[in-house]
Amino acid sequence: MSPIFELRGAIPLAIGVYGIPPLEAYAISVVGNLVPVVLLLLFLEPVSRHLMRYRPCKAFFSWLFTRTYRNHVERHRKYGILALVFFVSLPLPVTGAWTGSAIAFIFGLRFREAFPAIAAGVLIAGAVVTASVVGAISLAFS
Repeated sequence: MSPIFELRGAIPLAIGVYGIPPLEAYAISVVGNLVPVVLLLLFLEPVSRHLMRYRPCKAFFSWLFTRTYRNHVERHRKYGILALVFFVSLPLPVTGAWTGSAIAFIFGLRFREAFPAIAAGVLIAGAVVTASVVGAISLAFS
């Protein structure tokens, strides 16, 4: 559920350190990664609206929104919701569901549009990470 590493860190930890079977690690990590998405998509707007009443928060959110919009507006215009799926599915730090939720908020996507796209990205990223970990472990022990 943590930002930055999300399931990209949870799956290798679950399989490699705790010995959880890959499919179980995948399922737990996907669910754990999607729980904060629901909360973020539902509450990011009201919370940010409230926080923007305060000067330091307004400066931070203005910087964050401007930066995110500038970095992702072309992909959003060109590919629409698929850009969000692709972005979230990249198995790299800071390209996951938390950032995808922020991007969805910034672009004004409603929950019913954003959640399926982010969930698809999480499912894809989880499959890639799980396959990578299983492959690396089988190579290491062969």
